[in-house]
Formats: sequence, C-alpha cells, structure tokens
Amino acid sequence: MNARRNAATAVLLAASAALISAGAAAGQHVQVLAKAIRICLECIGIG
Repeated sequence: MNARRNAATAVLLAASAALISAGAAAGQHVQVLAKAIRICLECIGIG
C-alpha cells in the first residue's frame, strides 16, 4: 500500500510539474498575475 501511494504521489508531482512548466512557457504567468492584481484591487475597493 505504501509503495502504491508513493507511486501515485510521484505521478501527480510529475504531472503538476509538467503542466506548470507548459503554462510558464506559454506566458500564462503574466495573465495569472494580472488577474490576481485585479482581484486584490476589487477586494480593497479600488478596482
């Protein structure tokens, strides 16, 4: 059971790293930052 759990963890970690890398390569980090800034400004009542 422990080996199976470790294998599942490794697969999920690898998939996460691959998707994060693909998003960063496509320039998605810029859009995420822009949306986060807009949300924060709306929360404090400026935007």
